[in-house]
Amino acid sequence: MSIRNQLMLKFNYEPNFKDDDFYVSKSNEHIFSLIERWPKWERNFLNIIGEKFSGKTHLINIFIKKFKGIKINAINLNNNDLKKIKIYENIILEDLNEDIDEKLLYSLLNIIDLDNKYIIVTSSIPVVNMNFALVDLKSRTKNFLLQKIEKPDDELMFALILKNLSDRQILIDKKLIDFIIKRIDRSYSKIFDFIYKIDEVSLKRKKPIDFKIIKEVLGE
Repeated sequence: MSIRNQLMLKFNYEPNFKDDDFYVSKSNEHIFSLIERWPKWERNFLNIIGEKFSGKTHLINIFIKKFKGIKINAINLNNNDLKKIKIYENIILEDLNEDIDEKLLYSLLNIIDLDNKYIIVTSSIPVVNMNFALVDLKSRTKNFLLQKIEKPDDELMFALILKNLSDRQILIDKKLIDFIIKRIDRSYSKIFDFIYKIDEVSLKRKKPIDFKIIKEVLGE
């Protein structure tokens, strides 16, 4: 198959990219819609849960671009951050896990509550399920509204593969993407691992991606 016969970005459909190429599908539309509705939330505490590469950071960046706020990586949370957040209405705490200063986190959540601010925490597991030793902190985590990014559906898998290969200037036929979707694990990490491997093979061989290369990367 020649490069001219391969497709890059446009097929006979219109990609549903919104806000800096965040692709909205059934897997994430409930969270995207909630983000767009700020500040009309049920609670001021929101926990976005999802596996690596599921789009948590992308969603946060969309939110900050539209509604402003401060973003803090949970592992770097310190006393100075507790002072800096005073001037912000929206606080984003990224990649929270149990390896954190619990007293600092508890103080942060208290500030959110007392000053009627909003906080979005991203994590791979629900905050309420984290094994914190501090009893008061454990109680605070029950205030979070939980929103999970589901495993990618076919539509989202197609869009992620197409977009990321296209960004790498790798041409690929629609039939090949359909072939990949039927054989790859329904996991964001697996999708991006596959994209990385295809990119590597494409650079080495300097030839169009075909079924033979796809099968090789898939280990078939």
